[in-house]
Amino acid sequence: MKLYLAGPLYSTAEREFNVRLAQLLREKGHEVWSPQENEDRHASAKEIFDSDVAGIDWADAVVANMDGADPDSGTSWECGYAYKKKPVILFRTDFRAGDDPDKGPFNFMLTQSAHRCLELYLESTEVVASRIAEALREPV
Repeated sequence: MKLYLAGPLYSTAEREFNVRLAQLLREKGHEVWSPQENEDRHASAKEIFDSDVAGIDWADAVVANMDGADPDSGTSWECGYAYKKKPVILFRTDFRAGDDPDKGPFNFMLTQSAHRCLELYLESTEVVASRIAEALREPV
């Protein structure tokens, strides 16, 4: 399956996680389009935007990292763009509660538009990749 890997990519830790997760998903037989691998860091905002939209359009599904005190705004936009076009799988490894602990760690606009929400608190990257692969095999 062709996957668009959405998520924050602004710190060394985030970038290294994305590289490892993409590698593991590829080992499971998926093609992965990752913005950090496909964007020209010296490109204009318009060129980066167009490149990312093309990546989402190319993909069969969007896999989105929801870690952080509040999900990354670009990642949230990518999920919204994909909504009703293709499956969206959200995952979270961050154990911190979201804005409203009674409603869970994800923003309800994201959870209601996603096909699957995986709560993978403190799991290894290998477990995250395996659970994503399992979720992608489930019927939409």
